[in-house]
Amino acid sequence: MESGNNTIKFLGTGGARFVVSRQLRHTGGMWCSFLGKNVLIDPGPGTLVRCLSSRPKLNPESLDAIILTHRHLDHSSDANIMIEAMTGGRVHKKGLLLAPYDAVSHEEPVVFNYLQKSIEKVEILKEGLTFSIGDIEFSTPVRHLHSVETYGLKFILQAKKVSFISDTAFFPELIEFYRSDILIINVVLYKLPSYSMIEHLDLENCRNIIEQIKPHKAVLTHFGLTMLRKNPRKLAEQLTLETGVQVISAYDGMTLHIDT
Repeated sequence: MESGNNTIKFLGTGGARFVVSRQLRHTGGMWCSFLGKNVLIDPGPGTLVRCLSSRPKLNPESLDAIILTHRHLDHSSDANIMIEAMTGGRVHKKGLLLAPYDAVSHEEPVVFNYLQKSIEKVEILKEGLTFSIGDIEFSTPVRHLHSVETYGLKFILQAKKVSFISDTAFFPELIEFYRSDILIINVVLYKLPSYSMIEHLDLENCRNIIEQIKPHKAVLTHFGLTMLRKNPRKLAEQLTLETGVQVISAYDGMTLHIDT
């Protein structure tokens, strides 16, 4: 992927345990090329394989940073191997790791301690903070309602704002915190069951968020089993008609061009 192009490559669009364990969709996270920097978000199972099989191939040694929105396996399981690859087998101390405290703490880190030492800097994500990776600025506006410490991301790319709503139960403040030009939403469920408090968004939550934020473009990803059964592409077409916003269903290997 050309350096300097503002693009997002979806290395995987699957989420939740059954889709992950059966690999009904890949689960490699998102490779972002922003303002000349390469940033990997949520490297789940198979990320390294997805990078090396991508066309064109994505070189892990060109990564500048890895971001974990939270510690769950479908978002972090390949973090260690990607750090090893980013640092050239730990030959070069380089790159940033940005993650919640419980993903890097000594109690039960998902990123091994010896690999944390091979990174140039580890930064802890917290609510309301702003971070920089070269000329990239992004914030973690609010802590999400999820079973572990979880944050979404809001990038400022010159004239464009790009928001990524990671796993969370719905709460009204999401709408104000993630107002942006391009909105990427993890939508695991087609419909939340009435009998259980599952801390994920469903399609109706997404419709509500998109209708009120009115981004230029919305992208659905991180699909669970019930979403796949309902055909995410057709659901995105339906949301486009209902909301007046261009809604896209991401697919494995898709490249999203931010500047067009």
